[in-house]
Amino acid sequence: MIKEIEVKSALSKSGLRELDYSLNPYLGCRFSCTYCYARYFSPKEVGDRWGEVILVKKNLLEVLRKEVKVKRKGVVGISTVTDPYQPVEKDFELTRKSLELLLENGFRVSIQTKSPLVLRDLDILTRYRERVDVGMTVTTMNPEEARQVEPLAPLPQARIETLKRLKESGVQVWMFLGPVIPGHNFLGVLEEAGKIGVRVIYDVLNYYPGLPFRPVPRNTWKVLEDQIRRRCEELRVQCHSEQEDWIYETKRRYNTLF
Repeated sequence: MIKEIEVKSALSKSGLRELDYSLNPYLGCRFSCTYCYARYFSPKEVGDRWGEVILVKKNLLEVLRKEVKVKRKGVVGISTVTDPYQPVEKDFELTRKSLELLLENGFRVSIQTKSPLVLRDLDILTRYRERVDVGMTVTTMNPEEARQVEPLAPLPQARIETLKRLKESGVQVWMFLGPVIPGHNFLGVLEEAGKIGVRVIYDVLNYYPGLPFRPVPRNTWKVLEDQIRRRCEELRVQCHSEQEDWIYETKRRYNTLF
């Protein structure tokens, strides 16, 4: 079910240190990922029917046009509690129009998605390639595993092909391996990252009551993280944890990376 709502603000202060703001054109996500924390930060009608109810911020662009004139310039994450390129974006184009508006007004944008629909906006992404990057979330390369935890999301291989196309077009890209799910083929994701030549950000499963997963014990996570780092080193893939990403981004922004 798709419902249109009105909002009072477009840009929110981000809780992620590598971002200054977050922009979420929609609430809810059709991809219905079973591990997603966003359902616990969404309105009740969205969280209770996760994947079924999508709220569209119909006046988002009107509000954003005002905010870009008065807000301090910074890095905007699109998006942090939804997928900005889920199917509803085909009709409403709030992500595309917000992206262009932000970049035209001097903001930097970091996109995270699971959808090949992002390729529709290659014209914008290449025009502003110095101030925009795109991350693709891939949790496993096994399509059966992916269907279990990401029932309506594009399959992993489609996401890999999207990353390739973006990189070939000169867009700054990265891969998000998260959450790392014990028992799933996450090392295969690193193999693909090595083939493409993209950096990887990885993250542990954030547990919330009601998730169909058990919390990952600290000692188990240490073993998994060691496996990830060792394999990345073997593949010569640059990788770091979500917690370390803000350091990487700060250095990159100020051109202090070696």
